[in-house]
Amino acid sequence: MKKHFQLAVPLLFGLFACLAALGAGAQEWPARPVRIVVPAPAGSSLDVIARTLGDRLRVMWKQPVVIETRSGAGGLIGMDTVAKAPHDGYTLGIGFNGPIAFGPYMYARMPYAPARDLLPIVLTTSQPNVLAVQADNPASTLAEFVDWAKKRGDRFSYASVGAGSSSHLTMELLRSVAQIEAVHVPYAGSPPAGLSLAAGDTQALFAVAPALLPLIEGHRVKLIAVTSARRSELMKDLPTVAESGYPGFESLAWNGFFTASGTPPEVVRRINADVNTVLREPAVRELLANQGLVAGGGSPEEFKAFIDAEGRKWGAIIARVGIRLDQ
Repeated sequence: MKKHFQLAVPLLFGLFACLAALGAGAQEWPARPVRIVVPAPAGSSLDVIARTLGDRLRVMWKQPVVIETRSGAGGLIGMDTVAKAPHDGYTLGIGFNGPIAFGPYMYARMPYAPARDLLPIVLTTSQPNVLAVQADNPASTLAEFVDWAKKRGDRFSYASVGAGSSSHLTMELLRSVAQIEAVHVPYAGSPPAGLSLAAGDTQALFAVAPALLPLIEGHRVKLIAVTSARRSELMKDLPTVAESGYPGFESLAWNGFFTASGTPPEVVRRINADVNTVLREPAVRELLANQGLVAGGGSPEEFKAFIDAEGRKWGAIIARVGIRLDQ
């Protein structure tokens, strides 16, 4: 018995040393620069959010936070980069509806499986979409817009910020309930989509309001309706789609931080706690609110449950509308 005890002692000390080293490694994170992949173009709302939060996290982490834009394929390219990154928490991605909750229902094949390959960390922001048209469009209400669109028939095209995005799906939902014919023209992000609308290349666009502010202020586009369940506090005069003849209509664009599956739980909790701290800062909340963004927050578990619920809701709509995107 004594001999066995003498043999076990070194093994236990070795085990404790390994556990202590692992714990210290997690506590020391980050020991080098952190990369945030933005799956949308520079200047997009996702880019603005990533840079706003990244500026604060850089100070907290005492490490550079590098913003890397990798747009294309409705966000799949950027999130695939995150999914295939080392699982150490040094590569984060700001994922959104399309490549996270919608993709599995729309693509026959995806380069990654969101539920398997990506870990939700925290919801960063959410915001409603707004329906925008050219400033000289004769419609000033949603009913007038639907009537105008129906009269144009196949001469009506709408822009989106990417195939499979919330922008795309929201218009497809409206087309379905309002029985509108239209041609979809996807763009790589909100800046080119908004410019296509302002130039008359397309005739309508669902997008988040901050991305359209320069065009609105320049009187190049105007807003018809908002997709939140209730009127936005920042756009109280803008009616909702639901109150404009389509009860129950609601669509929110949301985003959050993700990292590769297999990342140590301690690192995920550290990032979650730090991002929550930043999102609670009054100055950050005010900055986001001024851009029409509602600050998020919460635990990784809450974010995952929210994503699962969004998948069920929009998966049913995708199936009903019949949206399929091939990779």
